[in-house]
Amino acid sequence: MDKLTSWGQYPYVHADVKTPSKEELPVLEFKSYIPRGLGRSYGDSALASAVVTSKKLKHFIAFDKDKGLLTCDAGVSLDEILRIFVPQGWFLQVTPGTKFVSVGGAIASDVHGKNHHIDGCFSEFVQSITLVINNQEVQCSREVNSELFYATCGGMGLTGMIVNATIQLRKVKSAYIKQKTIKTNNLKDTLAVFEEHQSSTYSVAWIDCLSDGAEFGRSLVMLGEHAEQGSLEVHQSGKLTIPCNLPSQLLNKYSIQSFNFLYYHRIRNRETNDFLHYDPFFYPLDGINNWNRMYGKNGFTQYQFVIPKEAGYEGLSEILKAIVSSKQGSFLAVLKIFGKENNSPLSFPMEGFTLALDFKISDSLFPFLNKLDDIVKKYKGRLYLAKDARMSESTFKTGYPRWEQFQKVRDNYGTLESYNSLQSKRIGL
Repeated sequence: MDKLTSWGQYPYVHADVKTPSKEELPVLEFKSYIPRGLGRSYGDSALASAVVTSKKLKHFIAFDKDKGLLTCDAGVSLDEILRIFVPQGWFLQVTPGTKFVSVGGAIASDVHGKNHHIDGCFSEFVQSITLVINNQEVQCSREVNSELFYATCGGMGLTGMIVNATIQLRKVKSAYIKQKTIKTNNLKDTLAVFEEHQSSTYSVAWIDCLSDGAEFGRSLVMLGEHAEQGSLEVHQSGKLTIPCNLPSQLLNKYSIQSFNFLYYHRIRNRETNDFLHYDPFFYPLDGINNWNRMYGKNGFTQYQFVIPKEAGYEGLSEILKAIVSSKQGSFLAVLKIFGKENNSPLSFPMEGFTLALDFKISDSLFPFLNKLDDIVKKYKGRLYLAKDARMSESTFKTGYPRWEQFQKVRDNYGTLESYNSLQSKRIGL
């Protein structure tokens, strides 16, 4: 048995872990397990008493250099795709905030990026998926076994083991991004900037979640476009490493307030234009290896929610005010705008605003997050399964009204008993 956890280092479990080759997958003796990629989900969605990893599923199978269609194994990481294909002028259509995610994990979480309002989720650029379900290989796409395809995208590994997939890459002329940073005065100003620049391909805001009064919700909004000029150089490995878990006392309201003050005021003008490599634009935290250790040995959880666009200012205000009052601030407070939801019943995004916050685990945290859950439910929002470590069954089923549709697909393909995680059992799947 192996001691296993997630990127949030909470919770830990003892698990029987197997890492089969593609040939070994159909003859696994596990009656029930959860697939696992690189372990970068934050909670317990890839934790169970039996776990099967995709670490040996690492082959590039085919690439159409004219169309940008890549077929690869599920264990191939976004990092590896970038290293090989950026020099050839191809980039990911949609990428999350870390490149250390497997293709299988990106599909299972239906990850989103800073361009969801324009391009949607990762699944929009997945053409086909091959799964192993109860020792049988099954193909699915929008045309073949379509209900399985949509359930697998965002299905958190509960529809079977993804073996390989074909995805569409984006043609680029440069590895660089033209970035504009807009310094906003408060939350209303921030949302107005998003509205004004809704045609920007990439947009994201860092929010000072402890600011109050006239500066409540002040932010740095970053907008980006792929540059036409610049080399096609690939990213470098991170040079900084946190070698061990830091004392959790280092993270407190005073250190967070100091960081927020300095980070916000590092930008002096209302607007600043930069020309930077894709790596710091899309993956700023990847430059620090094992950055999750800064939250201490008890770990942390990322609380990410989405609320509908019409509830934007009111809902975000209520949640940010609750955070200010609690003094449980977050270094990471990232706001993005989402476009319309897709056909996948468990895909997270809906048209509206999403805010992601990191909180270190403490005795007072979960009761506080339960209060935030109530606010999210009040505004008809939901939480992101790939980040969740503690949401209740009622919160999940209220936020994901298509969960019964998802369960019917699982029942039709015989996966209800075969693929389960700690999370799926906790939320009633």
